Amino acid sequence: MSVFFGHDSASAAPIRPAPVIRALTEKPIYIGVGDYARPPMGWVQFCSEHADDCRGGPSEPRDVRLTAPTWSQLVEINDHVNAMIQPATDVDVYGKVEYWTYPVDRGDCEDYVLLKRRLLLDAGWPREALLITVVRDQRDEGHAVLTVRTDHGEFVLDNQVADILPWYDTGYRFVKRQSQSNPNSWVALGDSRPRTPVTASDRRP
Repeated sequence: MSVFFGHDSASAAPIRPAPVIRALTEKPIYIGVGDYARPPMGWVQFCSEHADDCRGGPSEPRDVRLTAPTWSQLVEINDHVNAMIQPATDVDVYGKVEYWTYPVDRGDCEDYVLLKRRLLLDAGWPREALLITVVRDQRDEGHAVLTVRTDHGEFVLDNQVADILPWYDTGYRFVKRQSQSNPNSWVALGDSRPRTPVTASDRRP
């Protein structure tokens, strides 16, 4: 399945699904990005064990050109991972409080994110558009999601919600994520809700 980048294709005009139309007409479609933030320790640990998946220096930010085929592929991969992986804590699966890795059949939120990101990369999506993101949920608990940057806004792939939603419709407070220009650099995200430190102990699967 093809993935389109940029905005100049004359032969394939985007077909906007309902969430894209809402994003264009109601609220800011991109979240504010702030200064440097410290990478999560789980990402550092993951990169120490999967060095090939963390290589690569700075690059130009790229957004995915959202079309009917790209949207369908995004939904398919999100649904596939959510269905095949059963939620479980790192303690239950690995005997560790915090451990980021590719899941086999069970895992917590970061494991879902890593697998979705890898499958999208394998399908030809640019890494600059696939950003691991730390949020706080409605219960003020730490959680991880995959933010996908498109030319029609930012959408969130989540193991706790079936639908792919615009970032502002998730109800989450966005804390930090990978930089578009370097996956090993992290940036703070603009959000007006009170900040609470994200710790490993309060993160949900």
